Amino acid sequence: MSRNSSLQKRLGIGLTLGATVLWLLGVAASGLVAQHEMNEVFDSALEETAQRILPLAVTDILNRESNTGNRTAPALKEHDEYLTYVVRDRQGNLLLQSHDADPGIFAALPREGFTNTSTHRIYGASAVSDTLYIEVAEPLAHRREAALEAGIALLVPLFVLIPVSLFGIWWVVRLSLRPVIEFQHSIEARGASDLSPVNKDRLPEEFEPTAVAVNRLLERLNRALDAERSFTANSAHELRTPLATALAKVQRLKTQLEDQHLKKNVVEVEQALRGLSTLSGKLLELAKAEGGGALSQQPHDLVPILAMISRDFEPLAPGRIRLTVPDHKVNSLLDPDAFAILARNLIENAMKHGSVQQPVDVIMTDDGRMRVCNGGDIVPPDQLAVLRNRFSRHDTRAAGSGLGLAIADAIASGAGMTLHLRSPATGRADGFEVELNVTDAGRNPGPCT
Repeated sequence: MSRNSSLQKRLGIGLTLGATVLWLLGVAASGLVAQHEMNEVFDSALEETAQRILPLAVTDILNRESNTGNRTAPALKEHDEYLTYVVRDRQGNLLLQSHDADPGIFAALPREGFTNTSTHRIYGASAVSDTLYIEVAEPLAHRREAALEAGIALLVPLFVLIPVSLFGIWWVVRLSLRPVIEFQHSIEARGASDLSPVNKDRLPEEFEPTAVAVNRLLERLNRALDAERSFTANSAHELRTPLATALAKVQRLKTQLEDQHLKKNVVEVEQALRGLSTLSGKLLELAKAEGGGALSQQPHDLVPILAMISRDFEPLAPGRIRLTVPDHKVNSLLDPDAFAILARNLIENAMKHGSVQQPVDVIMTDDGRMRVCNGGDIVPPDQLAVLRNRFSRHDTRAAGSGLGLAIADAIASGAGMTLHLRSPATGRADGFEVELNVTDAGRNPGPCT
């Protein structure tokens, strides 16, 4: 699994976090502005209260029979008093106070203007030639409570806005990236042989150069593969007719010669021509195997095909092939012609390089696993790793072109299957085994070859 996260996920999370941070910064800034404005309102209320009460307090004090002594202003009914006040003379003598006022929160001598204590905000004003002073106090806790409530009122909508923003951002990002996702899926869903240009009509401008570069690469790859396959196929096909003609003439010449020395030389020429004819046939099969036609549109039962191929080898080595197939169908998307080439090469490889004293087991299981096993010497691991390469052969005296396993591996890879080579064979102390699962065809198309 890839560790790289999707662009859609990155954009969704990044934009949501960014929007959330901006919301929080906006709330913080709004809270600071609101707190500043509320402080101005509260200060204005303190000043207005002092200016309204002071004339009434002065009238009350001047109309007293005795100007000395403190008096508490009565309350009409019990209530919480956020603003408290005291009226004092220049020496700090208390003359009048509100019913909840605490003289201890005020300074010893009255002062005009705004002052702060650890617990209160105080505003002072004077009258009667600065002989009488009123001081109005407001608890700072009241202001902090108001600021906290305002901040909470600004934060609460975020609990709704953040999920809505997350959904909205996800939806917009998904809608915007839909052409890119379709482009991704169109490439992932391509078969191994599909080198047609990708569709770039609806792609965003930023991704269009990527699609153009991919199409150019596919075009160059298609031309290169076509040239290689055409050369291999044409070479093998064009060699068939002159080789067959030459072989026929050599065989005719062999029957006309009486000199045994010359006849031996002709036989050697005949064998060389047969080998060259076989090589041209193998090259043609390799070109077909690499041509990308390993898959068919509909599944086919491969059991009858495997049985027919096995019977074709019976006249060459009677009783040597032991065929084991299930009674029911084994359907696969592997092309029947491609499977016939694959099975023929595997069986031919086992018969040619295996011990002639031991049988060749051709097995097809119920779940689609096909195994071809033969006896013989164990193939060392270093040679086993390169046997599927072209013209690679194990140290053997048997004649061959070294293309049989390469052809089988090309067909298996093109169909999305894996060709397993084992030596010794499973359950044996010697021999060689090839295994693949034909039901895997079409599930994971391999790279273009």
